[in-house]
Amino acid sequence: MLKESIYHRPKNQFAYSCHDETVQIMLRTKHLDLNSVTLFYGDPFQFVDNRWVKTSVSMKVSGHDELFDYWLVRIKPPQKRLRYAFELIHNEEKLFFTEKGFCDFVHDDFSAYFCFPFYHKSDSFTAPTWVKETVWYQIFPDRFSNGTTTNDPATTLPWNSTEPTVTTIFGGDLKGVLKKLDYLVDLGITGIYFTPIFKANSNHKYDTIDYFEIDPQFGDKQTFKKLVEECHKKGIRIMLDAVFNHCGKNFLPFQDAILNRNASPYKDWFHFTENQIKEHHYETFSFEKSMPKLNTTNPEVKQYLIDVGQYWIKEFNIDGWRLDVANEVDHQFWREFRQAVKSVKKDVFLVGEVWHDALPWLEGEQFDSVMNYPLTNMLHRFFAYDEINAKQFEYELQSYMHQYPKPQYEMLFNIVGSHDTPRIINIAQMNKKRVKLIKVFQFSFLGTPSIYYGDEIGLTGDQDPGCRKCMVWEEDNQDQEMLTFMKKLIHLRKKYPIMANEGDFKLLAADANKNHLCYSRETKNQLLLVVMNKSAEKQSISLPIDIKNKTILDLWKSEEFAANSSSIDVTLEPYDFSFLLVRQ
Repeated sequence: MLKESIYHRPKNQFAYSCHDETVQIMLRTKHLDLNSVTLFYGDPFQFVDNRWVKTSVSMKVSGHDELFDYWLVRIKPPQKRLRYAFELIHNEEKLFFTEKGFCDFVHDDFSAYFCFPFYHKSDSFTAPTWVKETVWYQIFPDRFSNGTTTNDPATTLPWNSTEPTVTTIFGGDLKGVLKKLDYLVDLGITGIYFTPIFKANSNHKYDTIDYFEIDPQFGDKQTFKKLVEECHKKGIRIMLDAVFNHCGKNFLPFQDAILNRNASPYKDWFHFTENQIKEHHYETFSFEKSMPKLNTTNPEVKQYLIDVGQYWIKEFNIDGWRLDVANEVDHQFWREFRQAVKSVKKDVFLVGEVWHDALPWLEGEQFDSVMNYPLTNMLHRFFAYDEINAKQFEYELQSYMHQYPKPQYEMLFNIVGSHDTPRIINIAQMNKKRVKLIKVFQFSFLGTPSIYYGDEIGLTGDQDPGCRKCMVWEEDNQDQEMLTFMKKLIHLRKKYPIMANEGDFKLLAADANKNHLCYSRETKNQLLLVVMNKSAEKQSISLPIDIKNKTILDLWKSEEFAANSSSIDVTLEPYDFSFLLVRQ
């Protein structure tokens, strides 16, 4: 038994409370090292005849990667208090694992056991329930639709007249979005994420000048209020982009600090030192001198930004905030920001831009979700770049699936492309079949999926600024076949909640040589099998599950058939897939 691989620590993803008064407990061990794991647990104050009362339950492997097995069990703590430890069996070898380490036998010294002091419902991860059913659509306002030329800046170019640069403006605005709402409804969209709409000098608006004003090139507050109201009537939520890590160089407090230096009442709003302010040196986003970094530990800055967060909810009834460069802002600010905006609208959705392991932001006191770039990267490497085979993808996905508690996965903002990445069709080397497989996975996985505007019609573009092209509205120039595909995929996810967040996810098979993949989504009443052939050869894939005498519905083809034998083979064309719903 390899003791060095055995790991557990209360809280985080290894022991957390759920809303049904249960606690989920996970143990990590070396892959294929143990035969069984048993959890012993009890209330630290419960005794009978002067002996501590404990009980036991077997744990099961919930998944494994190349190095580790992950053992899982969910229990209801007696009296909401819990002490627990693990009995580990490897062939004839037995070990008892507690907070104090290892011993050779199960004992009753509960003071050495791991401790879950008390179940508090308020400690359970809580996020807006509506998010789990939402299909998002990301809009870069200047490039989606020009609804009126009356607010076009003087430098505005004719729509789609040239390839975009870092400075070009094409005149997209809020009225343009209003005019295209029926298109979004027909697509199946139930949430819009806008990149920044506040007053700024650039076309992207991540250099905010005034957080309380809409940029004139996008319209006015009256138009925005009408847009939110119309979206809500059509069942579409609205999420805005807040840039609180930094501002634009023309933000008035920053200009005052630069002009008046140490005499400025705003000098502590930014990251100057005594010498730096004299020399105009200051911390920025990346090395962008036009984006000075805000000091969010300063009480005045903190209150200003909290006021911003509350204002757009109170006045316009927005439904969410996407928080830019969230990992570079101090955690305490986000804790206070969450409490403040949730006090105005309890179910407002908070999404942080974090490109890496985001557990420190997802413990229930800061964000409801993050932009799920780790998953994005895995999907690109497997489906688009061929950097990893199906087995390696399985290992990476299994490791990823045990990074966070399960409730957090249901809220993650799943993207495959954005304004910060090349277009998904470019990433897939212009192979539409690969794009479809990526979308199939995205829309049959836990979380809340997002479409970057234009991906549904095959819009192309390399890294910024190429990925920020104008939306194409002439149907003859749209990929209508891809649009039909996306409508159908969205429709299925909405019609069958098991495809979304109602079913547990499990990887069933991954073949490194043939590059096929099979996973399931399962509830008490239904089982969905997703089978993918990510190879250039036609394949017959045996499903690794007994479904004899079950009725199966092929969701994509709308065909129903009965399984007459214990095993069943699915024949798939190159880069093809199948959704099989098994009646339980």
